[in-house]
Amino acid sequence: MAVETREFRAEAKFQHVSPQKARLVLELIKGRGVQEALETAAFTKKRIAPVIHKLLTSAVDNAKYVAGEQGLDLDVDNLYVKQALANDGPRMKRIRPAPMGRAYRYQRRLTHIVLSVAERETVAGLVTKAEVPPAAPKATKKKAGKKA
Repeated sequence: MAVETREFRAEAKFQHVSPQKARLVLELIKGRGVQEALETAAFTKKRIAPVIHKLLTSAVDNAKYVAGEQGLDLDVDNLYVKQALANDGPRMKRIRPAPMGRAYRYQRRLTHIVLSVAERETVAGLVTKAEVPPAAPKATKKKAGKKA
């Protein structure tokens, strides 16, 4: 019984932050409900957090729009962050002055961030947790005393 769920995504390209730093915030919100992820992104003290908050809001708005256009039954409260990626963008090569007239090269990294939200699957009638009857207490064996 396969239930098809739609994914709704939003992208932010060419963000001036390294992918490693963006992944720190994305790992905090991955798999969480949308409302909880928005609160997490709003109160995270990283420079990229407001961008991720705005991107997540955009993904939710995309979900509402597409659901309205296609006549889908979408419960916004049931959305969660299905995928959160920070991919490498192009790198800007820069030069920093060094001692004795030399120059050091370094790279400014850019990031492409992709967020996708989907609706959690809830199928009525399916057991999500198997109930196990409590086991009877085991009989304890008597320990033989040490022989001297």
